[in-house]
Amino acid sequence: MPTSQPTSKASRKASSKKPLIYGAGVVLAAALLGFVSYRATAPDHSGSSPSSSSSSVADATTDPDTGVYPELAKLARRDAGDKLAQGRVDAPVVLIEYADFKCGYCGKFARDTEPVLVKKYVDDGTLRIEWRNFPIFGAESEAAARAAWAAGQQGRFWQFHRAAYAEGAKEKGFGKDRLKALAQQAGVADLDRFARDTDSSAASAAVGKDQEQGYGIGATSTPSFLINGRPIAGAQPTETFTRVIEEAAEKARSTEDAKGGSRARGTGDGAK
Repeated sequence: MPTSQPTSKASRKASSKKPLIYGAGVVLAAALLGFVSYRATAPDHSGSSPSSSSSSVADATTDPDTGVYPELAKLARRDAGDKLAQGRVDAPVVLIEYADFKCGYCGKFARDTEPVLVKKYVDDGTLRIEWRNFPIFGAESEAAARAAWAAGQQGRFWQFHRAAYAEGAKEKGFGKDRLKALAQQAGVADLDRFARDTDSSAASAAVGKDQEQGYGIGATSTPSFLINGRPIAGAQPTETFTRVIEEAAEKARSTEDAKGGSRARGTGDGAK
């Protein structure tokens, strides 16, 4: 697995952004995510899988008492028109993923863990998944990110995502012809529009915005995640994600119940 250091001009420019843009409270989270993200996605020389090799990192990034940062939770867009998201806009839990289509660990998450989370939590309204393009492996990564965005303009982002992360897909590269083939596989209807959108300034701006946000929170490698403001790095075991999602959902429910009780008491006091 290649080291996930920014290699393109756009990436180097984005990497100059400081975590402080999201407030002083994010500095610790940014440092944690950056360090742990590197640890979780660094080459494993033991021969074990990415999930097992980063299990200790999972423990460090999922502490229910100290791992949640409200400033990071606010990065959830909850935009009904977001074509790179799935799940209810009012879901109690939002998972934000910063990923690169050339990242093998991202592919592992996409194939092994994400379908489980969609079936278990997105389908029942508990979870919303918001994708952020975070290309850090050079020109082909950025081209794939723009192409994914372009597929999304025709409502086929997740189908493109699935095709691009299929077993063996990244080894074929992401040249122009290959991206067109992936778009066809994803069911993109208007391939001429897809080509125009891929090369558009709007695609570059959208990818750049996501990229800047990723660097701004201290992400240095892929995949990196936020779950209701809690940083998670690397293709952790599925159990790590289910545990953190369920903890976040329970906390969200408790908070909502407390607000409801306060409103009820306020109404009662006013009626006296």
